[in-house]
Amino acid sequence: MAEREVGQQIVLPLSKAVELSAKSIKVRLGRSLITMSGIILAIAFLMSIGTSNAVLDRLRQVDDPKVQSVLQTKGLDLDSEAVREERARNTWLVVLSLLVCLVGIWNSMLMSVTERFREIGTMKCLGALDSFIIKIFLLESSFQGVVGTLVGMFLGLFLSLGMSLGTYGTAVVKYFPWVAVLRWGGLSFLIGSVLSVIAAIYPAYVAAKMEPVEAMRVDR
Repeated sequence: MAEREVGQQIVLPLSKAVELSAKSIKVRLGRSLITMSGIILAIAFLMSIGTSNAVLDRLRQVDDPKVQSVLQTKGLDLDSEAVREERARNTWLVVLSLLVCLVGIWNSMLMSVTERFREIGTMKCLGALDSFIIKIFLLESSFQGVVGTLVGMFLGLFLSLGMSLGTYGTAVVKYFPWVAVLRWGGLSFLIGSVLSVIAAIYPAYVAAKMEPVEAMRVDR
């Protein structure tokens, strides 16, 4: 009976994990902003490249002599080898930026685990389950990832629009590819959110498997 009562006490609701995650972000706001800045830059670059490609593809398809004249002048016509080479190069740059973002989140979460040895040890001594500790860190990373991704999406969109207007003129507004850009937005949001969760899995596992006694012995 005693074991059953203890088992009921250690099962904490998800709302408590959300509360602790939000509190941790607020306490470590500086580091959270640094972590989010990496996500923002990576997603902004991805969204900017995707939007620029969508705009160029749309302009290359329209039957407008003025637009086609501008594209030919800049060497961006349908048979342009330069366009294909630039897109291949940008793809590699996007992949590298996302990998850097992934490593940055992973490192930040590991540092967060190190800083919170006593906090984690205290929660485990009070009966918190490993799954509850994992939820805290995954939620914390997810919050930062979602906010950083949303900011990065809009930043990349506006930067791309500004560059496109400067390059192609007002034709961008007239022939703006809303559907393609929305698809890129959805893809960017998905990638940013998933990367944030993936990067936090190992740090969350380390925190969950920490021995309470050892954690409480750490000097702070």
